[in-house]
Amino acid sequence: MKALPLAARLYVGFIIAIGAALLVGLAPLARVDRPDLFLALLLLSTVTSPFKVSLPLSKSGSSMSVSYAVDFAALLLLGPHEAMLVAVASAWSQCTFRMKTPNAPYRTLFSMACLAITVQMTGLVYGWLGGVPGTLGHSVPNIVRSVVGAATTYFAFNTCMIAVAIALSTRQSFFSVWNQNFLWSAPSYFVGAGAAAAATWAIVASGGVWLALLAAAPLYLTYRTYKVYLGRIEDERRHGSEMADLHLATIEALALAIDAKDQTAQTHIRRVQVYAAGLARALGMTDNEIQGVKTAALLHDIGKLAVPEHILSKPGPLTQEEFQKIRIHPQVGAEIISAVSFPYPVAPLILSHHERWDGKGYPQGLTGEEIPLGARILSVVDYFDALTSDRPYHKAMTHDAALALLTQESSRALDPAVVQMFITMLPVLAAEAEKLEVGPTRRLTLESTSDLGRPAVGFQPESKSSTVFEDIALAHREIYALYEIAQTMGTSLGVSDTMALISSKLSSLVPFSSCALSLYNNESDTLRCRFATGVEADIIGTMMVRSGQGLTGWVARNKRPLVNARPSADFEAAGFTARATGLQSALVAPLVYNDRFIGTLAVYHAEPDFYTDDHRRLLDRVCEQASAVIHNSIVFEQTQEDSLTDALTSLPNTRFMFMHLTRELARAERLKSEVALLVMDLDNFKEINDSYGHHVGDRALREVAPVLRSTIRPYDICVRYAGDEFIVVLAGCGIEEAERKRVELQRAVDELVFEARPDRRLPIAVSIGAAIYPHDGETYEALLATADSRMYRDKTRRKQQQPRLAAAATGTDGSPVSVGAVPLPEVTDIDIQRAGMGVL
Repeated sequence: MKALPLAARLYVGFIIAIGAALLVGLAPLARVDRPDLFLALLLLSTVTSPFKVSLPLSKSGSSMSVSYAVDFAALLLLGPHEAMLVAVASAWSQCTFRMKTPNAPYRTLFSMACLAITVQMTGLVYGWLGGVPGTLGHSVPNIVRSVVGAATTYFAFNTCMIAVAIALSTRQSFFSVWNQNFLWSAPSYFVGAGAAAAATWAIVASGGVWLALLAAAPLYLTYRTYKVYLGRIEDERRHGSEMADLHLATIEALALAIDAKDQTAQTHIRRVQVYAAGLARALGMTDNEIQGVKTAALLHDIGKLAVPEHILSKPGPLTQEEFQKIRIHPQVGAEIISAVSFPYPVAPLILSHHERWDGKGYPQGLTGEEIPLGARILSVVDYFDALTSDRPYHKAMTHDAALALLTQESSRALDPAVVQMFITMLPVLAAEAEKLEVGPTRRLTLESTSDLGRPAVGFQPESKSSTVFEDIALAHREIYALYEIAQTMGTSLGVSDTMALISSKLSSLVPFSSCALSLYNNESDTLRCRFATGVEADIIGTMMVRSGQGLTGWVARNKRPLVNARPSADFEAAGFTARATGLQSALVAPLVYNDRFIGTLAVYHAEPDFYTDDHRRLLDRVCEQASAVIHNSIVFEQTQEDSLTDALTSLPNTRFMFMHLTRELARAERLKSEVALLVMDLDNFKEINDSYGHHVGDRALREVAPVLRSTIRPYDICVRYAGDEFIVVLAGCGIEEAERKRVELQRAVDELVFEARPDRRLPIAVSIGAAIYPHDGETYEALLATADSRMYRDKTRRKQQQPRLAAAATGTDGSPVSVGAVPLPEVTDIDIQRAGMGVL
């Protein structure tokens, strides 16, 4: 009884109380003058009461029994008090025997009370119309009037009391319930009353009990007629119910398929349905309206078919244009559903499920009660479920956090009454939702009996997901991941940056423990790893293999992908034979641009035989998109390197030096360290150009450059500044270390013997000046000026201590060779001071 609404509980309790009062108060007044007749009627009513027909349109389990005629006969023969006892006994028998499911005690008591009240009211009307129990009288009009009046009263009171109970229990209209469930049964009451009157006449007038049994014939015919008729109605109702269930199941399957595209769990749509139906029931909606809410819960997002997939799955905030595309989905969904003739409202709920309580929703901007209640229910449950589920644009919230946000949006976006009811009912609804078992729609398994059509060596058969909904979700994720990769590829120019972005998106399509990009060098016929991330990336990043060796080399040679090959083959081909790797499977695909092989993209996994042919297909798709971008990145890096490299000496140029020096000075300032700047100038280089030609001078510069570069540390830089001038930047270097490096550089250059011609060898010398940050200046202009002035002082000193180049030059036979003489300018202290202030 607790499951009944409050009004229904109060009404049932009231009827039971009235029936009990009548039974207790009037049963002692029963005078059983003919015990044999009373016991016969009591026994006959009890026996015939299980012969009943269920009311097929009633959801309350009500039924109509043949015992009604016996109860009516008891009223005509014995009176209302004795008939009340017979009727109560028949009600108990009717509610106890031949029941598909046991009746609840309150239902049995209610039925007994209804018959007690009905019999007493019928007895009053029968007496008021002139009827006398135990005799029918001799006036036919009086007999007809009293019997028909009594039958009408019996029908009205019995059916109306039950109809009220059903209406209150199901929250339906009383007139609708009475008209659909009981009005059609009126003829049976009058047939039963006529049979009871005939039996009464036979017993009273002629004393023929056996003659009275003939009155059972019309009762039996009526019972059989109703039994057959109602059986057919029940069959049609069952067929209609099965078809409705089939249609709903079809709708649900399609809705799940649509929902699988952007939901991580297939229970989302059913969870929303459970929440919405429970909430609708608690808010007093009718069964028809509840069914409409359940259907709308299945189909509320069907309009998202008109929204581009990349917008639905976008992890970041939407643009104004993207949000406008999202706003159309309720209207599109309502237009789709409006073409289906549902027997309950569905399209209005779909149209309005994104309206807000404060009127700021879409598409119509409805406010408060203008929004259909079913749509307000959908808004609350869909909002809550979206908060507590993982979506592309946010992580799932806890129930407490979601409820706090739900309360915050109450009276703003959401109906406060619906929110409050939902919060109250959430524990019950959540427990019901946890019992959901999604019927997995598994794909048909067709086992092959032959090897025909199986993948070739080096490939794996396609993986089989457990449900088709997972296939739909996987296809959606594949499309979106490829879209994200395509979007990513245009955001970076460098190879490493491009690959870092691609690898971060690739993992959702092709999982990996490590990912590596190897680029092909056509001149050396080798592949060198340019990017590696993940497990053992430090080793993989140093790999270089020859074409045809290892997995990478095999793919380069054959231009075909490899699936689930042995990763250790790449380690062995790169020379890491002594190192054991934890990687167990590899997938390697070629990168081809304009029919030209440029490299390979490899993914490795720690699980053996992890990759499938489906993974290969996806990686091939990624490589198709990535090839052009990686090729452009290579060209960009080469162009960038050319713009920062001196074409003659292959040393960094002046532009690179200023970029590097700016970073080093900022770093030194931050760390309070020192930076040394060495300016170098070849001695008497102009005389070489004048005597032997500029092409010989260029060759001299090319030979000096590697000498200078090999003398400094790997992380220091040597720059060709201009003409025959070079600059070395030494990070973290003080005065003493700079002086030692200056002497070392001069000694290295002095040891170089330059062959100007086959029979002419010339000594090369260099003058060097050093400046230290921050002692000699805090800007590169000041450091450059100071170092330049000291270089000229060093040049002057060296010229005064060493013979001229003209006297020192010798031929291959040792004879002196004149290369001309050029006077050198004198550098004074004033010149050095001016240079130190940045004036060259």
